[in-house]
Amino acid sequence: MGRLFVVSLEGKIYSCRHCRTHLALCEDIVSRSFHSRHGKAYLFKKVVNVFSGECEDRSMITGLHTVADIFCVGCGSIVGWKYETAHEEAQKYKEGKSVLERVKVLGPDGNNYWVSHEAQVGSSDADEA
Repeated sequence: MGRLFVVSLEGKIYSCRHCRTHLALCEDIVSRSFHSRHGKAYLFKKVVNVFSGECEDRSMITGLHTVADIFCVGCGSIVGWKYETAHEEAQKYKEGKSVLERVKVLGPDGNNYWVSHEAQVGSSDADEA
């Protein structure tokens, strides 16, 4: 392995729940109306300090998408997914953007977000963008 270079963000940040590595700025949120198997998730136009897994096609609430899971560079834990390709024209705005699952990150105030009883098991996409 080589040396790990981690980007430090300033301002209101979201960070890895396990190792506190910075992941995204609050101002880069595109949508807060996404859901995953574990509850709420947010769509970001930019995330840092992550690496992508292999691309795969997933059938989501809003249709078929090619996505790759994203992992924290600090500890390797999965923190969300990145949209590589949206197969429906109305979903193209998601391409190149990433989703962070709230249960897997610390919010800007440093608090954990725990799974709520409202979590929609089996879903992995936005109800409404």
